[in-house]
Amino acid sequence: MQDTRVELRNQIMDWCEDPNSKCIFWLNGMAGTGKSTISRTIALELAEKKRLAASFFFTRGKKDISHARMFFTTIAAQLANTLPVLRTSISDAIDNNADIFQQGLREQWNQLILNPLKNAPTQSIQLVVVIDALDECDSMQDIQLILQLLEEAKDLATVRIKIFLTSRPEMPIFDGFRQLSGEAYQDFILHNISLDIVNADISTFFLQKLLSLKAKHGLGTPWPDERIIEQLVERAAGLFIYAATTLRFICDGIDGPEEQLSLVLSATKSSLSATEHLDGIYTTLLQHSVLGKRGYQECEQLAGRFRQVVGSIVVMFNTMPARNLAQLLQVPFKMVSRTLDSLRSVLNVPEDESQPVRLFHLSFRDFLQNPQRCSDSRFQIAEKERHTSLFRKCMSHISQLQENICGLWGPGVLITEIPNDTIHKNIPPHVQYACRYWLDHWRLGDPMAVEEDIKTIRQFLEQHLLHWLEGLSLIGEVSNGAHMIITLEEILSVSYNAH
Repeated sequence: MQDTRVELRNQIMDWCEDPNSKCIFWLNGMAGTGKSTISRTIALELAEKKRLAASFFFTRGKKDISHARMFFTTIAAQLANTLPVLRTSISDAIDNNADIFQQGLREQWNQLILNPLKNAPTQSIQLVVVIDALDECDSMQDIQLILQLLEEAKDLATVRIKIFLTSRPEMPIFDGFRQLSGEAYQDFILHNISLDIVNADISTFFLQKLLSLKAKHGLGTPWPDERIIEQLVERAAGLFIYAATTLRFICDGIDGPEEQLSLVLSATKSSLSATEHLDGIYTTLLQHSVLGKRGYQECEQLAGRFRQVVGSIVVMFNTMPARNLAQLLQVPFKMVSRTLDSLRSVLNVPEDESQPVRLFHLSFRDFLQNPQRCSDSRFQIAEKERHTSLFRKCMSHISQLQENICGLWGPGVLITEIPNDTIHKNIPPHVQYACRYWLDHWRLGDPMAVEEDIKTIRQFLEQHLLHWLEGLSLIGEVSNGAHMIITLEEILSVSYNAH
């Protein structure tokens, strides 16, 4: 939104333009303070000025952007598009290292990025790589290694590369930065910005959005009055995610914006931490949107559906459309659809049913998984229990795999010769998910707690190992299958040795 975050955006762009500024700009802040929105805004401004070298937005629970395995290869591909003079060097590096995509982060950085930049023709150009939410990378070791490698960009002479990076202020990242030279980076703590400045931006947001809503619904004046805006800003307590979630709740409710706003303002107001303000709005919208004024038995049933459907979305390793989610969970699509429709304030539920359902913000996941924050036990998500449940659903699906599942015309068929729709039809997304992640769900549940689950795995391997490997090869995940078997062996050997 224009006229918000003006001073901070100017400061970041000044850093981008200054040839003498430090190589890395680390913007850190608590959940909900607007880091990703700032990243997108800065990336857009840099792209418009032809100064964006590359970008990568880590997102926990979204397959290839929840880990670092494709981080440097993605950056290298974008660099080749941004700077055509690098294409030959990057292409040669791939030709000379055929397995570069399976090599470690250091080798990828050196071969695909650092060396091509070092050997590039001298150019008077300064570009910026935008990296958002580094804390959402699933390996702390990878995070610290990435920081060490990015520091090496400060010594580049021919093409100057800077890194704009955001994260939560978590200790492993603090430790990673402490190991860097003080000359390599500068930091900015987002939640230390004067509350008056942040409140002015949140006030602008609420006022503009509510006035637009008023015009859309033809509401009479005065609405919203100055007192309402002040109350909303006070409750936001500096968190933009509170403002965004509250606005979606006001817009999407069945009772109309005035009634929905009254619900927000009548909820018990906390005077403690900013997190408790956010927890309050999450609790209010769940109790109202999921349960409403129904009787005890119906509320228990609806809460159970919530834990099953939303709890699965919260712990899953990749997103998927609602219909495929229903197939994975082996429940009616109507049940999943009705559950999700009531939660559009916190879940992105696309109108296009082929698009995946996802959380608007990870703070909602944090809230549901923390009993101290989610005070209404009906909505608490027991992480291990949900992983175990998903493991069993996955096993149910992959135990149906058969030989030559795609009906191929010979054993030597190339994967490139098989139409994508043939694979998709015979191995639909929920089965693909089950093939790839059944072991991860078992591992993160309570793997050795239930003997029956171990018997199920043994029976599966005896009857369907080759069918599973065939399925993995068809969806391009056979290398992960090898890693999964090694991991399974390690889990079982450690457990049995302990006994």
